[in-house]
Amino acid sequence: MEILTRPDRCVKGSPWKPSAPRSRRFRIMSGGGSPPGRNRMTSPSLLLELLQHDEPAILAESHEGLTRCRLTSYEAAGADETRRRLARLFALLVDAVRERDLEPVLAYAREIARQRFAEGFDLQEVQSAINVLEEAVWRRVVKKIPPEGLAEALGLVSTVLGVCKDTLASSYVSLATKRHATSLDMTALFRGTQNRFYTSSTD
Repeated sequence: MEILTRPDRCVKGSPWKPSAPRSRRFRIMSGGGSPPGRNRMTSPSLLLELLQHDEPAILAESHEGLTRCRLTSYEAAGADETRRRLARLFALLVDAVRERDLEPVLAYAREIARQRFAEGFDLQEVQSAINVLEEAVWRRVVKKIPPEGLAEALGLVSTVLGVCKDTLASSYVSLATKRHATSLDMTALFRGTQNRFYTSSTD
């Protein structure tokens, strides 16, 4: 399995590239391949238990990392609102890992793109919020998940948050095109999104 490089909290990742349309379900690509469907990790409960047990620490670290990025729009929103937004994203991550269902994440990314674009957030700022959460989760996965389940656990996390960033970026481009916006930071499209671990399935 291909392993992604660790996310950079302030948007310095791999180039973003448009992807093909996705189905509601996704699976992890593992050595040798396997039939499409809702494949299970070797120990799927380990990742969910980690996320649920470490939720307070993950959210606290994510908020601290976002604060260090000194993003104007998030500073203006305030600490409580920023924590609420991170908590919502984290809940979506947990649900997507549990259900192997990307549809709520896709809907969230489109909704957030519309809201943040209307509020004047730069794409880079919103991508950074996802990156800090991803980094905090990765740190704990690498530390606590056994080696035999590590690649798949990282793959699940990267798939969910990666597709969120991908959809967010493409939605921003669409909105900017429709409104002829001149303030969209296009450089953010080439940072902070990742290659995908998922493939489409039709179950």
